[in-house]
Amino acid sequence: MVHSQAQQYQGKNVVIIGLGLTGLSCVDFFLARGVVPRVMDTRAVPPGVDKLPEQVTCHRGSLNNEWLQHADLIVASPGIALATPQLQEAAKNGIEIVGDIELFCREADAPIVAITGSNGKSTVTSLVGEMAKSAGISVGVGGNIGIPAVSLLNQGHSLFVLELSSFQLETTSSLRAAAATVLNVTEDHMDRYPLGLEQYRAAKLRIYDNAKHCIVNAQDPLTLPHHQELSQCTSFGLNSGDYYFDTQKRVLVAQGEVVLDVTKMHLTGQHNYMNALAALALADTVAIPREASIQVLKEYAGLVHRFQLVLFNRGVRWINDSKATNVGSTEAALNGLHVDGTVYLLLGGDGKSADFSSLKKYIAADNYRLYCFGRDGQQLAQLVPEKSVLTETMEQSMRQIAPLLKSGDMVLLSPACASLDQFKSFEQRGDVFAQLAKELG
Repeated sequence: MVHSQAQQYQGKNVVIIGLGLTGLSCVDFFLARGVVPRVMDTRAVPPGVDKLPEQVTCHRGSLNNEWLQHADLIVASPGIALATPQLQEAAKNGIEIVGDIELFCREADAPIVAITGSNGKSTVTSLVGEMAKSAGISVGVGGNIGIPAVSLLNQGHSLFVLELSSFQLETTSSLRAAAATVLNVTEDHMDRYPLGLEQYRAAKLRIYDNAKHCIVNAQDPLTLPHHQELSQCTSFGLNSGDYYFDTQKRVLVAQGEVVLDVTKMHLTGQHNYMNALAALALADTVAIPREASIQVLKEYAGLVHRFQLVLFNRGVRWINDSKATNVGSTEAALNGLHVDGTVYLLLGGDGKSADFSSLKKYIAADNYRLYCFGRDGQQLAQLVPEKSVLTETMEQSMRQIAPLLKSGDMVLLSPACASLDQFKSFEQRGDVFAQLAKELG
């Protein structure tokens, strides 16, 4: 449903919380519609503040509650919890609170493929985007990955592929996806969801609201929409589902037809075969020609910081999986991992109040050694104290590991934690790992 929405914002008092790329894209969105918004950011020097047009006033260093309570519309960054007292007060006063994805959905004039999940969503989003491109479709890829969604509007795209986080979905009500998926649900962001996993899952499941097709994970019942049977959705899984990975024959099967031998793919690991199936199911649903999709699955080499081989030297593999910022992501990396030698696993950072105990079953194997660092390093080292080393920083851990390495070993950074206690971002953490690997390997 498309209608020109410029009028609905005119004369409104609009307040944007949070700058950065997304905040700036929202500023541009409103200016293009003849509305001058006001901006606030709790950081003293928010990123992008130097790019703000001069007619836009910006409050920095805190939330300006007076502005918020007098607003007609608040556009909140995904980084700010709806449970924030000032936002609760605004909501009580009947002030509309949305995010940038809601602004986008109200005006998007092409079908949307919407992707969420605790892990794998960036890989699946970029795979579907590449499949569309390979078929010659003009596609806009963004959301929680790369380009802010509203920057994709009015670019002449005939398909949108969006990665959406649970935070973005909380403030979105107009999404009517042509195809939507929740790839998996594992504990993450428990610091933002005090009521636990069910509250986090409920935010994720909003992606299915008014969706035309739901693609679910047959291995993970938490990905099913409320009150729906598996038979009403398209499923992907291991050895069963509409799209499945045959673990004996090592092939991908789509709707009863063998479509690809996984040895022909650059992506490896069971979790990546599941990602490939989800991407294929989404692509098929929005009529991307299958041969284009299969070609991409053969050529796609994966994303930086996601189980990425950064060095193979003297028989030792150094793997950068810095994007593993939660326990489920690290489990995905360790599940079905075959290493002949020793796995030196680097764990640590800010665990966001997560429970790490589910990692125990993977790291119990004789060939695992744990090197733990950062804010929650000590807690992680407690998982198997007899084979854990605790250091202050990742670099100290890596320098201790280097002299022990033999051919057949793997050094794996899959930290199960956010990076912000010691790094600017998970990307920076991964870059530092890669740099040190090249120096030490």
